[in-house]
Amino acid sequence: MSDQDEIRKSVSDAYGQAIKKPADKGCCSGSGTFSSMAGYSAEELAALPKDAVGNSFGCGNPLAMSEVREGETVLDLGSGGGIDLILAAKKVGPQGKVIGVDMTDDMLALCRKNIAASGLQNIEARKGIIEKLPVDSNSVDLVISNCVLNLSPEKDRVFKEIFRVLKPGGRILVSDIVAKDLPAWAVINQNLYNSCVAGAISEEDYLQGLAKAGLKNAAVRDRLIYDAAMLQSFLTPKLSDEGASCSCCAPPALSDSAREKITAQLAGKIWSAKIYAQKP
Repeated sequence: MSDQDEIRKSVSDAYGQAIKKPADKGCCSGSGTFSSMAGYSAEELAALPKDAVGNSFGCGNPLAMSEVREGETVLDLGSGGGIDLILAAKKVGPQGKVIGVDMTDDMLALCRKNIAASGLQNIEARKGIIEKLPVDSNSVDLVISNCVLNLSPEKDRVFKEIFRVLKPGGRILVSDIVAKDLPAWAVINQNLYNSCVAGAISEEDYLQGLAKAGLKNAAVRDRLIYDAAMLQSFLTPKLSDEGASCSCCAPPALSDSAREKITAQLAGKIWSAKIYAQKP
């Protein structure tokens, strides 16, 4: 197994375990605390299946600025529990289509359950990796993703795949974690990788990667820089009433002292960004 495959397996295992923890109470409740922080309105969350909201691991609402049009085909990279699939399906309408791709079997099972609960007929969840998408070339109007590309060990391949599947004039708008000047110890920590930190690249590298793949007008449309308090919350698994932990981005189990050290050294170096580009 290659190093890249080992990283993907670790990520998949972490998220597969994360959704097995109770999501009906505590931080993962239907109130969707983190989802609300990440740009989802109360109205959007209220219309979603409870499991989709409770098992959202995102860092922003990629649909908030995406200008989704009726009849379009939308592709969600790393679709997880399906929150963005369902929201996108409502926006594109019955003449449109939404495709989700995820590599984790437990996530796909949950996603398909939530799709069924939504009653929508224009969504499909497919198994695959984002470095080799099970999607036809030149078939997608809009690519979205929510805190997933940072987890890929081969981001250049992902950027090339995005270019391949987009129609001419198609767009990408993703919410993702980016970082700059991370200390060496953080970059090689697999737990922090699974927590959307160690695998994050800089905004500059992100935009250059998209441009190198052939996309144009790459730009950061919005950003939220994490201070120490926000990072502390980001990396802290909360306890539900049943005693199981749950949070966004599958945070590692850390001692209080270790978490304080990490947040002190990483504050201001990690943020969520909405990144846009277009295929010529």
